[in-house]
Amino acid sequence: MEASPQDNGPTAAATPVAPPKPCSGTLGGHLARRLVEIGVRDVFSVPGDFNLTLLDHLIAEPGLNLVGCCNELNAGYAADGYARAKGVGACVVTFTVGGLSILNAIAGAYSENLPVICIVGGPNSNDYGTNRILHHTIGLPDFGQELSCFQAVTCIQAVVNNLDDAHELIDTAISTALKESKPAYISISCNLAGITHPTFAREPVPFFLAPKVSNQLGLEAAVEATANFLNKAVKPVIIGGPKLRARD
Repeated sequence: MEASPQDNGPTAAATPVAPPKPCSGTLGGHLARRLVEIGVRDVFSVPGDFNLTLLDHLIAEPGLNLVGCCNELNAGYAADGYARAKGVGACVVTFTVGGLSILNAIAGAYSENLPVICIVGGPNSNDYGTNRILHHTIGLPDFGQELSCFQAVTCIQAVVNNLDDAHELIDTAISTALKESKPAYISISCNLAGITHPTFAREPVPFFLAPKVSNQLGLEAAVEATANFLNKAVKPVIIGGPKLRARD
């Protein structure tokens, strides 16, 4: 006969150990934390039915402030200005109708070498490959029209319609934008933003980029050559080009 707890006496009772809780991190929460980690505090957005759940998760992040804009072009230029002042900017719009509207601002950020993270709420992951015609599109069952437009004005494009590689796609897009100082395009399927996945840990590995290190010998040679050139000039004139913007 098995002994009951009373048979063991009061000193034999053991404190039960709770099993480890499964990760409850969501895709939207992971993206929000990544934006905070790279220095984004204000995200400029225009709500739409494809990005509402994602916006809820961005709002829930204490380190982020969601700034509603009148239209997508305003949001894009606000993110452009934020990137000039803070080093990186972010904006969130809805699928195609929002993406095409913000395109001109993202193109401007590309020409000015500004890392702007352009996030788009994309179609439901179950709609890919179904040959359906969705609203907010140009009336074709192909969902790639928006992506095709962004390929020319962003340094990287990530279409997240599967949770298994979402973590990698998001981190790669953000890191590439920072390394190349160019805009990045990230599309998040509207049904995935609130879903948990083991890769979206509550405390993810801190986002880190190796600092850019100048070639000291090359830098000294360039400074010396520039100084010699200016010293020989009678009336030197220096015109600052678009790549002269100060870097941290």
